[in-house]
Amino acid sequence: MAIGDEDDRPKPRRAHEIGQDLALLSVAELEERIALLREEIERLEAARDRKQASRSAADQWFKR
Repeated sequence: MAIGDEDDRPKPRRAHEIGQDLALLSVAELEERIALLREEIERLEAARDRKQASRSAADQWFKR
């Protein structure tokens, strides 16, 4: 493998960083970031809901 082969690979997309300067992003890029963040919020809420359900089940078990 030659040294320059690494440059041909697609670069990973950077995730949105909280507090990042948005001035240089296009409307399309902003919409992509919004969609990305909404998906992440849904993922976080699902994880929270699973943990709450687990905690509730454990509380019920130990209150017997």
